[in-house]
Amino acid sequence: MADAGTLALSINQDLSVVDARAPRFNQTVVALGATLAVATGFWPILTVLGVQLAVSVLFGRQYCLPCVFYFQVVQPRWGVGPLEDSRGPRFANILGALFLLSASLAYVAGFVTVGLALGSMVAVLATLAATTGLCVGCEVYKVIARVRGVRGGAIERVDLDALGEHEGKGAVVLFTHPLCGDCQVVARELEGQGTTVVKVDVSKRRDLAKKYGVGVVPLAVQVDASGRVTARVR
Repeated sequence: MADAGTLALSINQDLSVVDARAPRFNQTVVALGATLAVATGFWPILTVLGVQLAVSVLFGRQYCLPCVFYFQVVQPRWGVGPLEDSRGPRFANILGALFLLSASLAYVAGFVTVGLALGSMVAVLATLAATTGLCVGCEVYKVIARVRGVRGGAIERVDLDALGEHEGKGAVVLFTHPLCGDCQVVARELEGQGTTVVKVDVSKRRDLAKKYGVGVVPLAVQVDASGRVTARVR
């Protein structure tokens, strides 16, 4: 088993997932910066924040200074947090960059009220995400994903045949990712209890992750002999 440092490095290099604490840390930085810009009228702060978000979206999180600080300083001290699908936070960053850069352009063009409104909106939404975990941009992404065919909500039934398990006995279906430390812990706990565990690696079975709307791992559900979900275990 990889040590914590190796695990963190692997997670940070896998762009399909992200330590859930990293986007929240980034949102905190954006919230503080946008609030300062709105309160003082020093709008270039909005430009810097917008450029940072745009660069991280276009070239990767290794070019996002708040993200680098989190991965290099915060994460080694507090450990790797739960993993989540990186597409929602990335979409939120795209929206944030658009609003911040639009606010900057409005200030440059002399539309101070428009710039103030856009900057204030970013400050409020980023503060909401940082303090409560509610990421509006991520929620917008989920709506778009559902329209495109990603099913959200609770899993009601699992096709055991598609997992290589024939119907006839109950089991716990555990959605995992090879870089998810919590997934390994949950699997050991369940197996230690004598539970039949069917593991689904979402990095290899993205079709099943999309089908069942799995965006965060570990996710474990108890199914009966027919594949009907009877309870959520994790």
